[in-house]
Amino acid sequence: MNFSPSEIDRTNLSVDRKPKNVTILGSTGSIGCNTLDLISRNPDQYNVMALTANQNVDLLAEQAMKFNADMAVIADEMLLADLKSALSGTNVVVAAGKEALNEAADMPAEWVMSSIVGAAGLRPTLTAVRRGATVALANKECLVCAGEFMMDQVKTSGATILPVDSEHNAVYQIFDFEHPETIEKITLTASGGPFWNTDISQMAAITPQQAIKHPNWAMGAKISVDSATMMNKGLEIIEAYYLFPVRKDQLDIVIHPESIIHSMVSYMDGSVLAQLGTPDMRTPISYTLGWPNRMNSPSKKLDLTEIGSLHFIKPDIERFPALNLTREVLQCGGSAPTILNASNEVAVYAFLEGKIKFLDIAKIVEETLNAIDFYDMKSLSDVHEVDENARRVSNELITGITE
Repeated sequence: MNFSPSEIDRTNLSVDRKPKNVTILGSTGSIGCNTLDLISRNPDQYNVMALTANQNVDLLAEQAMKFNADMAVIADEMLLADLKSALSGTNVVVAAGKEALNEAADMPAEWVMSSIVGAAGLRPTLTAVRRGATVALANKECLVCAGEFMMDQVKTSGATILPVDSEHNAVYQIFDFEHPETIEKITLTASGGPFWNTDISQMAAITPQQAIKHPNWAMGAKISVDSATMMNKGLEIIEAYYLFPVRKDQLDIVIHPESIIHSMVSYMDGSVLAQLGTPDMRTPISYTLGWPNRMNSPSKKLDLTEIGSLHFIKPDIERFPALNLTREVLQCGGSAPTILNASNEVAVYAFLEGKIKFLDIAKIVEETLNAIDFYDMKSLSDVHEVDENARRVSNELITGITE
């Protein structure tokens, strides 16, 4: 397992090295599209092996043809015929379903982008890890649902995990892996989403349309709602615990509305190192795509004089109960984070469909956690069993609200 950038010998790296074989799990989402945008600007440096999508046949087919992919996989088996039709006359191998997603992850690409949303990304990501690939991890559920199990597999296989989330990517760039004992704490910054200063009395009336309008980042609907509840930041605390060699009490959160400082690492001598940049996901993606080198990115370059000032606010736990829930879950360990993630996923989609209110999201998660006993998980099948049970309980609670 390679977590230390300092261990890389850059003296023998050639600018005109052979193209890197890449696979993108979740190519039609925002992370996948941004990854392909970077590849399109450096076409001689990358060879696209496999692309996958959930249901967006048209975009997947367009991407597969544009980047001459070896394989295109649609997760929804009902759309296989549509994908075959869209790619007829090409040399692209077409497949559908969960097994096909796994086959795509198992192709011999050195670098795999894991950006399938939700727990569905766990198995293909694990497949890429087990064959020792370099995995750019944009799916936080992999570590939230199965952190200990996943990191054990990383260690066994010698795979490399490169975090894509801007916060964890920032920490990765400034963390002293050779001397972790000198670290005092990691501070993950949070934009606070659109409601960080909204009066709690007004939050019950928040609509899905309001919740998905993130002030700084262009993201999918689910993660935008997670940002609005700040569940996203709580999940990132859990993820950071598994990514970096620190204690649970060394992880902190601060609201930073400008999203310029992406995270900070405080050291025992009083030094605080921070990674700064404009809010554009192509910056952290480019770091993982070019790793162990850096590559050009079209992201707007940072001009601090243009910004003028930066602000930092302590999160309001009453306004954002998800932060306390995730802290408690991290302390419990075992199956608790898996339950948290599954119930949150169910609740967020119920909110987006208009079945529950905004403040009900955290309530559903808390009630699901209270309804299920926690235990240590030993295998991927354990993870799936806990995930399915949590989703069942959450859906029953949502039905109780809507009836």
